[in-house]
Amino acid sequence: MGPGPGIACAITLNSALTPAEQAIYQDPAVIQRLLDGARTIAVVGLSADPQKASWIVASYLQKEGYRIIPVNPRADRILGEKAYPDLGRVPVPVDLVDVFRPAAECLEVARQAVAIKARALWLQLRIVNLEAAELAARAGLDVVLDRCVKMEHARYHGRLHWGGMNTEIISARKARR
Repeated sequence: MGPGPGIACAITLNSALTPAEQAIYQDPAVIQRLLDGARTIAVVGLSADPQKASWIVASYLQKEGYRIIPVNPRADRILGEKAYPDLGRVPVPVDLVDVFRPAAECLEVARQAVAIKARALWLQLRIVNLEAAELAARAGLDVVLDRCVKMEHARYHGRLHWGGMNTEIISARKARR
């Protein structure tokens, strides 16, 4: 007997990916390793507008201790950090490239992420480009698709439930601060 209707819906409603693609590109162990190991995150498409999702996510990550590198060709500074027009101009090593651009632009971003030797490529919630993902993975980058870095950080660091969300994690351990 397979999973009940609630289980099947939880798998497919939370992602645009098939279950097989989710297993590859939404692996909880990879997500946790990236969140725990990354220190510098280049946010491609980071907006200077505090009402945009990219700004909200980057601001949260910055407050959580990550160094944020804005990648936006139309900005000089965002969140107090110098902005760069593309990944190739970022002068420091990048652990994770977080992408807030349309799926059609992600292949070029993946090429740039590979060229700068980033450790990971992360396409935000509802952004899926399998060609970009495969290119990055073949080059040795960890890849996450169709997930929000902020939500995943909150899920694994004990903050998502503060907003009434089900984290799908059961633990008696108190969250680290």
